[in-house]
Amino acid sequence: MGCPINCLCNPHGGSMNTATQRTKIIQCLSKGKWVSPLDALHQAGTMKLSTRVGELRAEGFLILDKWHESKEYKLYRMVKA
Repeated sequence: MGCPINCLCNPHGGSMNTATQRTKIIQCLSKGKWVSPLDALHQAGTMKLSTRVGELRAEGFLILDKWHESKEYKLYRMVKA
């Protein structure tokens, strides 16, 4: 089936390294919109959004979360200080 046109997944297979994922997650979150795990997969190439958010919070980033209306996953958004 393949990735969507705007997907930033590694085209050569395998996963991006953690630092690259974190950079792309920061870029996604800094736009001020709510980001879902599916958004993170397409825009940052990772299924580990909650893990990366936890790491970023530990570094001092202010990131809000809320449950999706389905209550099956959380959405995240970065707050500008």
